[in-house]
Amino acid sequence: MRLAVYTGASLGSDPLFPEAARAFATALARRGVGVVYGGGHVGLMGVVADAALAAGGEVVGVMPQSLVDDETAHPGLTELRIVGTMHERKAEMAALADGFVALPGGLGTLEEIFEAWTWLQLGVHAKPVGFLDVAGYWRPLLDAVASMSAAGLVRPEYRDAAVVARDADELLERFAAWEAPPRRWSEPPAVGGGAVPPGPAPGRSAAGRPTAGGSATTRPAPRMVGDERADPFPR
Repeated sequence: MRLAVYTGASLGSDPLFPEAARAFATALARRGVGVVYGGGHVGLMGVVADAALAAGGEVVGVMPQSLVDDETAHPGLTELRIVGTMHERKAEMAALADGFVALPGGLGTLEEIFEAWTWLQLGVHAKPVGFLDVAGYWRPLLDAVASMSAAGLVRPEYRDAAVVARDADELLERFAAWEAPPRRWSEPPAVGGGAVPPGPAPGRSAAGRPTAGGSATTRPAPRMVGDERADPFPR
């Protein structure tokens, strides 16, 4: 099993960010879960790669040639795949990964995890998408998505498909029991030169096991408490 890990090329201002990235990557390696990431040696990306490698884990980097030329590639990875463009990078990472997780990061991290989340909605893949919520970093974003859902612009089943976890153990446990929501459209669209491998079919767990209830998600729809919606992303 491999997870695509999206995170920042900077360390950020909170020392909890690199600490959490290091602990997360170490835990993945110790559980035999490989890391697929952007291939850099800088920032939180570099922390993830170094920690996973130090713990004996597999780390596959995917990087456009232009960034390799800028000397940002990590020199000690299990494998570095060099591609032509950023679009090819994302497609390659998606094809290699069995799930996607965002650690604290900036605009690039947002773009990558939201593309994976959108592809799930469209049926391009049926792989779990998650957020490692370090020190409440993702809380404002998740609150915004909840508001979008309350406004009728994000369906609850796609909002609830995202896993929010505090550490690797919680994330992997929930990924193992995760079920894909039904596709929004009847046929998945192609991506670039071809579709990303779909992963488990809707109604099956990330491990490919049949799940009860067909294509229903594991997380229930938000409750109505008086005139207020209960928080769909538990803290």
